[in-house]
Amino acid sequence: MRQKQGIAVNKKEIVSDNTGITANSKQLAILKQNFPNCFDKNGAFIPHKMMEIVGKSDLDLSRESYSLNWLGKSYARLLANENPQTLLKEDKEYNAKEANKNSQNILIKGDNLEVLKHLKNAYSEKIKMIYIDPPYNTGNDGFVYNDDRKFTTYQLAKLAGIEEGEAKRILEFTASKSNSHSAWLTFMYPRLYVARELLREDGVIFISIDDNEQAQLKMVCDEVFGEENCVATISNINNPKGRSDDGHIATAHEYLLVYKKSEPKIFGWKPDEKITKRYNKLDKNGKKYREIDLRKTGDNDRREDRPNLFYYFLYNKKTQDIYPTKDENIPNDYIQIKPTKENNEDGNWRWELKTSEKKLNLLIPKYMTVRKKWGIFEKDLLENKENVKPTSAWTMKNVNSERGTEQFINLGFKKEVFPKPKPIGLIQNIMEFGLDKSDLILDFFAGSGTTAHAVMALNAEDGGNRRFITVQIDEPTDPKSEARKAGYETIFDITKARIEKAAAKIKSETNLVNQNQDLGFKIFETTPLFEGYLDEIDDLEEGQTLFNGRDLNDEQLGYLLTTWKTYDGITLTEDVSLLKFGSYTAYTYGKNVYCMDKDFSSEALSAFIKALDEDPTFQPSKLVLFGYNFQSKFLRETAEGLKSYKNKKSIELDVVVRY
Repeated sequence: MRQKQGIAVNKKEIVSDNTGITANSKQLAILKQNFPNCFDKNGAFIPHKMMEIVGKSDLDLSRESYSLNWLGKSYARLLANENPQTLLKEDKEYNAKEANKNSQNILIKGDNLEVLKHLKNAYSEKIKMIYIDPPYNTGNDGFVYNDDRKFTTYQLAKLAGIEEGEAKRILEFTASKSNSHSAWLTFMYPRLYVARELLREDGVIFISIDDNEQAQLKMVCDEVFGEENCVATISNINNPKGRSDDGHIATAHEYLLVYKKSEPKIFGWKPDEKITKRYNKLDKNGKKYREIDLRKTGDNDRREDRPNLFYYFLYNKKTQDIYPTKDENIPNDYIQIKPTKENNEDGNWRWELKTSEKKLNLLIPKYMTVRKKWGIFEKDLLENKENVKPTSAWTMKNVNSERGTEQFINLGFKKEVFPKPKPIGLIQNIMEFGLDKSDLILDFFAGSGTTAHAVMALNAEDGGNRRFITVQIDEPTDPKSEARKAGYETIFDITKARIEKAAAKIKSETNLVNQNQDLGFKIFETTPLFEGYLDEIDDLEEGQTLFNGRDLNDEQLGYLLTTWKTYDGITLTEDVSLLKFGSYTAYTYGKNVYCMDKDFSSEALSAFIKALDEDPTFQPSKLVLFGYNFQSKFLRETAEGLKSYKNKKSIELDVVVRY
């Protein structure tokens, strides 16, 4: 049995058609699994059955709805469910270097949509945070829709369920290198769609954007992530002086759109300088604090508005004893303090009496010389502000674009090599918002590599073990650019160099909290499918020969092995182990065993079965055979041998033959 993206599967796995697009999307599979009564015997959906289920619940039915539609939306959905059209290749020489061999950080070269699809099984619901800085489609940023997929009008109409006229218009614009709103949305939708599948249930995504596509991005994110999962739209003041070349109003900000998968866990937020400078007092324990008047101000601040918030504090100046009470009587040596408004009317406290009793150690009686009366102040500790909510307007200095350029230059680059790299502070602020010290962050528009730099710098500062996956296409630099003059032929080359330079600088200049800090990274890339690999017999032209997998060399078999392991849910950083069965070498990742090489023999099969029966440490759950390198008799012999072995360990072994 053969799967058309290059993976053959057993009867338990989904088989795609000859387009490489899965017959059933993930959502449809979930519907069929949980609501089988909503489908007829031919697999057709029965809408009124679903409405009956919803109608019997307490769920409110919305009578109004709206959606964002554009030319190419049906095509974008098609791309979101399409299987990868590439293989994954490991840079074994680079990854074997001392700094990288044990690293859990990853840099991947390739089209990010292809990469996201490769990651889908191995990293499904494992990413805590995603940050992306996609093209803004300003007309000057070089964005054009680029697509080399080859569909006929008839094929696209059939696959997308649209009229041939619409299919024709879609194919025309995808071939025209358009930078329209429709082209940009067609580009972004499938990437966001697959990215959502990678997020953990408590995951969150941050997206940088400006006014050119902010409105469109907001609506497409509402559709992909759910309108109820919009956390905020943050105005990031990255250029306080404003852009001088703007026509009427000098733009001083960009946006950060923030969406959650379901419910993100907020780990903390470091207050900025504007907050911390207010905490200008020290208590006897050396803790910073500020004083806040306990008297309520603003609406409902009169005694009659909230009678339960009016009471007295009794204070002994000699003993410094203080306590709240409803009793109007004043004991000897005590003074009475009540909440008095500026006009001398009775007011309210911010806390109820029982709260004041509980937090008495945080209350300070103080004579106010200007108002010539006593008041009560709260001792507001800075350490209690670790979980302060950030505002929707970021004015911190560390998010300024100038900082990003300075940091890039400080690594030894000329500023012209990569214009306007994002500042490290922006990414670190984002990480503090929702990333724990050991979580995984993904950036699939890596650019200059700021995200990777920020992760390593923050880990070095606090001893964290955050990990990154960054993705950058090998987009060529302009032949006349400073980047090309400096030897960087692609943007990927800049990304890689930035991460290496940042790691070296951190190691040399930082007193690392964790001396085993991970400052390395592994490199992978997408590579084209082998010529003829997916050809079907019915599609062969006269004189054309069938693909023969026995002609693949060891390096090419390695591409298949890397691709297959991620398909089987194994992360890219998991190292391969070699197992000998007689003279035959197999490859193992965890409980998966891959037999890729030629010359599998009866001796190898006997050794494999013996290990199953006698080696207590050998407990595989999946055996994958590269069918081209196995003679039919050995495939039959393997199947028969595994049926008859003793299976003393009660192992359930899934055997898969792939072509």
